[in-house]
Amino acid sequence: MTMMNARVHSASSGWARRAAVAAMAALAAGSALAVNDLKGGPGVNQLNLHEPATRIAADQMWLHNFMLIICLAIFIAVFGVMFYSLFKHRKSKGAVSANFHESVAVEIAWTVVPFLIVIGMALPATKVVVAMKDTTNADLTIKTTGYQWKWGYDYVKGEGEGIGFLSTLDLAQRESSNSGHPEPVDNYLLKVDNPLVVPVDKKVRIITTANDVIHSWGVPAFGIKQDAIPGFVRDTWFKADKVGDYYGQCVELCGKEHAYMPIHVKVLSAADYTAWVDGKKKEMAAKADDPSKVWEQAALIARGEKVYANNCAVCHKPDGKGAGQFPALDGSPVVNSDDKLKQITVVLNGRNNNQMPAWKGKLSDTEIAAAITYTKNSWSNKTGQTVQPSEVLAASK
Repeated sequence: MTMMNARVHSASSGWARRAAVAAMAALAAGSALAVNDLKGGPGVNQLNLHEPATRIAADQMWLHNFMLIICLAIFIAVFGVMFYSLFKHRKSKGAVSANFHESVAVEIAWTVVPFLIVIGMALPATKVVVAMKDTTNADLTIKTTGYQWKWGYDYVKGEGEGIGFLSTLDLAQRESSNSGHPEPVDNYLLKVDNPLVVPVDKKVRIITTANDVIHSWGVPAFGIKQDAIPGFVRDTWFKADKVGDYYGQCVELCGKEHAYMPIHVKVLSAADYTAWVDGKKKEMAAKADDPSKVWEQAALIARGEKVYANNCAVCHKPDGKGAGQFPALDGSPVVNSDDKLKQITVVLNGRNNNQMPAWKGKLSDTEIAAAITYTKNSWSNKTGQTVQPSEVLAASK
């Protein structure tokens, strides 16, 4: 019997060792696949606020900790007195309750003390809130427009004035999400094709509005969140004190693609920002094609493929099959119609209450003509038609 017990104990010990080794191996494998903290963005199992990158965000974190300490002190004081009283004056010890009507001292104390606590909390909070709303004397002003589902940025004042572009979720990440088995990357659903670029140590005023529904532009590391409301203009500001990449998202439920509206702000040194502005203006000048130019169909299709991938594929899919509320372009009667004006009008002005956004003013006449030509001659669409920029210009008047 003793030998049998010994064998059982030995077998159990061996199983335990093997189980422990297997668990450690699984943990190691899991660790290899796990994502890491994203600098300037969310952290793994994050409990605290984001690491501040502006003075406002640092003040907000201080206020958060300050209020938490006050609330904790009040909790300990109130419940400490309550539990002490329950224990010290319990019936089993023969305690007899006091019989009194009022106490002027107590009345004064529980009026004055809370008043002083509230004043002590309100003064620093008011100072921070007032500073958050002071958008005067900005070095740079950027208009931020929310669309379903992307952000538009227009530099309206300061270095970079005249620059404008759309910022859309990276197509590869969108496809990864659609697959149901996304790759474990640190910046999942936060990578965009065109980040907002700003200089370090400069006051940046953000003017927010929206084209369709209510959106909200927020970057936690900057300590800012401002709703973008159709027909209204609101503003906020930040002054980043660290070079780097910072991330946020639309923080107002704006529709089924709400999770696919990331914000990426790239903060550069003054010299690097100036170089970026110069490069961006040269890029815009190169794209400002002469609408009277007559293009070869092959050149338009090649350019249209890029325009489609950057702006249309998110909704209509890279293969043109569409998804959900977004109709397929492959085999579409509008795309295959002999009347080219039908598709031009839809692309220029949008439809279905901005479910299909209006691209007039967001893309050049040449880009719109290229995208339409690409869709008319891709997948099963073999119309052989070419849409020239001059046709788009004429339709937009």
